Amino acid sequence: MEAYRQEIILGAVLVYMIFCVITGLWAMKRTKNSSDFFIASRGLGPIVVALALFSSTLSGFGFVGGPGLVYSIGVSSFWMVVISSTGYAVGFFLVAKRIRMIAEVRKCISLPDVVAARYSSEAVRFMMAITIVLGVMGYLATQILAMALVMQAILSGTAMFADIGLITCVVISSAVLIFYCVTGGIIASVYTDVVQGAIMIVAGLLILITAMSVFEGGMAEASAIILADDSEAIMPFGAAGIMASFGWFFVFGLGLAGQPHLITKMMMNKNISDNRSILPMSLFGYIIAALLWISIGVIMRAAVVSGTIDPLALPDDAASVFLSVFTNPLLAGVVFAGLFAAIMSTSDAFLNIGTAAIIHDIPKAIRGKSIENELMWARIVTVLLAILAASFALYSHFQDATLVAILGAFGWATFSASIFPVVAIGLNWKGATVTGAVTAIGSALIINFVVQLAGITLPYGISGGLVSFVTSLVLFIGVSLITKPPVLDDDLNTIMDI
Repeated sequence: MEAYRQEIILGAVLVYMIFCVITGLWAMKRTKNSSDFFIASRGLGPIVVALALFSSTLSGFGFVGGPGLVYSIGVSSFWMVVISSTGYAVGFFLVAKRIRMIAEVRKCISLPDVVAARYSSEAVRFMMAITIVLGVMGYLATQILAMALVMQAILSGTAMFADIGLITCVVISSAVLIFYCVTGGIIASVYTDVVQGAIMIVAGLLILITAMSVFEGGMAEASAIILADDSEAIMPFGAAGIMASFGWFFVFGLGLAGQPHLITKMMMNKNISDNRSILPMSLFGYIIAALLWISIGVIMRAAVVSGTIDPLALPDDAASVFLSVFTNPLLAGVVFAGLFAAIMSTSDAFLNIGTAAIIHDIPKAIRGKSIENELMWARIVTVLLAILAASFALYSHFQDATLVAILGAFGWATFSASIFPVVAIGLNWKGATVTGAVTAIGSALIINFVVQLAGITLPYGISGGLVSFVTSLVLFIGVSLITKPPVLDDDLNTIMDI
């Protein structure tokens, strides 16, 4: 079996991609209008929504970047996992109920639709749509590049495809992504997320069991090895320090409730009462899948320190090297399929919300009405957006290897800082005003552009995302307090009183 490791891995990924194509064809029959395409006509069950929610959170960053972070900065990155878990609770407590109710009462099919209804403002809709498009481009390019690199690593290990190029892998992986996103829209996306979520849960459990068997003393021995080599790495705040770890509370904890690809899925469940079961199910799935992040990172750092394996060329190689050295080929196939699934689940979510912003929200903000034949244009723009992101990913890889990573960080921080105050606070506070919302979004965009794209390094490990989040939140509340309170429509008043 070991002799056919790469073929087994390739077969697992191929089976998953075929499943995506079949799901796209099936979902196409159920996609009859733009509401089906963007929010599945708010008709999904709790298990589907729960799996779609958590699988969209753990993208290629969680499966590749997460172990790499543990390898490089130790326990610091554990805080991202713990804090993101609390972010689910914050999101459901502050957002899920009201966003679902507004979506039904006002027939909303996108997040900018919801904020336009809440603030009775096309300016807020426009700025929210622009924020989503800017953030999506960085995220989507990152995910497409990750898909292609994973595929190249798998295919190049076989004799037939040993010399396959990155461009070819971008074309193949993007073609599958585009096909099922175009044919089935969000319906195809969420139902592939069900399988993706299940794969990630299984992978997390199996990898934890495998990781515990690498050293005779299990994770305790691995931790002791790291402690003897670098005590700071295994201490509560790791090598990144206390400020960075606490800063992630805002960016990954509260900020999780500001990620549009997640909170948009909170509009899709059939019954509002389903939120009671969706939260624990999605949280459970996330925690189990995140075991992969933690266990691989700890074991790989201990293995290198102890001399069991050679030092890694790059921290992000931690997951792939672990799968090559320590796992059974069948498990490696499942995990690589899970990795591909994680990347795909986030990619299709971003394609969907980016397309909605371009063909639905920006035209409504500018012209006061939607374009005709939204479903047709949604499919066209999905293709164009994916091609643009893929081209940008290749340009970044060959011309400026840091560009996509910078824009990926820009995307998460911008979403957190721009959307959390306007949505999570705005849906719970009647005093939030249009001026406050516009100021918050504008300040978040400016600060993140300046800090992230200019490469400014702040003292004490403080991130640009933290600065933009706190600034946006303070300005949102402060400006709203000093401007004239809004007069809400009766239906919104009733919803916010519930």
